[in-house]
Amino acid sequence: MSATHVPRFGHGSRVPGWDEAADLSKPPATIPDPATTRVPQELRTRIEAAMAKYPDRRSAAIPALHAAQEAHGWCSPEAIDQVAAVMQLTPAYLSSVATFYDMFSTVPKPRNDVFVCTNISCSLRGADEFFEAMTAAATEDPDVNVRSFECLGACDIAPMASVNGEYVGPLEPDDAGRIIEDLRAGRSVLEHKQLRYRRCADPEVETGAQEFSPPDRAETPMSDTAGLQPEGERIDRPGPSAPIEVPVEEESTEEAKDEEGGPDQ
Repeated sequence: MSATHVPRFGHGSRVPGWDEAADLSKPPATIPDPATTRVPQELRTRIEAAMAKYPDRRSAAIPALHAAQEAHGWCSPEAIDQVAAVMQLTPAYLSSVATFYDMFSTVPKPRNDVFVCTNISCSLRGADEFFEAMTAAATEDPDVNVRSFECLGACDIAPMASVNGEYVGPLEPDDAGRIIEDLRAGRSVLEHKQLRYRRCADPEVETGAQEFSPPDRAETPMSDTAGLQPEGERIDRPGPSAPIEVPVEEESTEEAKDEEGGPDQ
């Protein structure tokens, strides 16, 4: 049996760039000046609220980039510079995060994302048919990006999809047109099928229960209150990043013996 041919570059790797030397003449990475980098106030508020949740501000990179992508439509160089200025990180650090996760886009894309789960549980329940219907419904709408997704982790509402981060399901082909209509109108998408409002995945658990209507989000624990004092005033974000690793000083032999009650017998 002949071995499968693996195409490679001249330097032997399947990945380009390994034969390119680092440019040591480039200036070191710098953090954008917050005094001269204009950041929309709403975006700044969301980034600072995310930073307030973590002892190390770098842990907020993912939610901060999500906020920037929502504001700009994609993780543009301007969006990354704005996040970097607020978080006091280099744009290169944030770019490395944005290019690692496939839910971030560093190239222009439609503003609305519809990820249809096509893994086994959803596929057996009709996800492939819904994906075709969703793709067809979005053909004439340049603001909607439809793609299949390997697994979104919500098998109990299969077939399902994530619409701008909102989990909806179980879905039918007819729901595709309604999703487009809701997005165009700026409404909450398929609110009666949103996962956040489901009491239970098993409809037989509470037979005869009254129809559940979504509560006002501002009155529920779902609203983002992290980084706020009880009066609603914002708590200042943490200062410099905490060390990733804190070295532990080893105790001297004599100190260890004293704590154990004296020298060995």
